[in-house]
Amino acid sequence: MAQKTTENGTRRTRKAASIQPPTILEPRRDGVPVNDLEEEIRRRAYELYVERGGTPGNENEDWLVAEREVRSRQIHRQAS
Repeated sequence: MAQKTTENGTRRTRKAASIQPPTILEPRRDGVPVNDLEEEIRRRAYELYVERGGTPGNENEDWLVAEREVRSRQIHRQAS
């Protein structure tokens, strides 16, 4: 845990931020895909993070890759 010294010289311990997995949305039983695009991107970005072994530091890249994949799937669904 990181420590921070306040103005009066006392030390406070600060907990490190933890990464929480996104809320998993259950697929609808009627086969209709979940239309919450941002949640779908968030879920895929988290999967990429886990696939990398949970190493922090690539959040932006994970998001961009996930966004590209999800939007590509969405386009293919609409074309079908």
